[in-house]
Amino acid sequence: MRADLKRNLLVAMVLVATAAMSSYGAGHASSARKTGAQVGAAVGSFAPDFKLQDIRTGKSVQLSDFKGKAVLLNFWATWCPSCKVEMPWFIAMQKIHAADGLQVIGIAMDDGPGPVSKFADNINVNYPVLQGTEKVAELYGGVSALPVTFYIGRDGRVFKRVLGEPIRGEVEIAVKAILSSGESATIRAAAR
Repeated sequence: MRADLKRNLLVAMVLVATAAMSSYGAGHASSARKTGAQVGAAVGSFAPDFKLQDIRTGKSVQLSDFKGKAVLLNFWATWCPSCKVEMPWFIAMQKIHAADGLQVIGIAMDDGPGPVSKFADNINVNYPVLQGTEKVAELYGGVSALPVTFYIGRDGRVFKRVLGEPIRGEVEIAVKAILSSGESATIRAAAR
């Protein structure tokens, strides 16, 4: 009987936490609707374009700059423990698959570029790290928790969205899938 009570209490706590996170995300979505922003980046939809500043180079970067590439788009922050776990995986994926057409892009949701630049330099991030904004977060459905990763195929469509720290093997599988998405069309276009 006591074990049932503990299990029921644990289930209730999970349900309350889930409801709280859902209402937080819903608040972001409704604020995006009020401002006329596109709410989305749902699987199968085209990834919303954006223009953000690269924290280390100062240059403006747009998602559309990487047209025809497979993109791993990661929202993260320096204070996020799960983000710190997965970033070395993304560095490895960029190194291994850059020649295959992969582009990893990090969007830092920290309040300013100082700690982000220092952190990125310390772990040798080999991909663009952009300063995130609430507007871009809303374009991607509201970033209610970190990390959030979008796998975007060569055709510009969202293949997969992952909330929270993934398993490394899942990252590798998703990267291979987006690299092969639209591959034959890209090869045909390049041959013309």
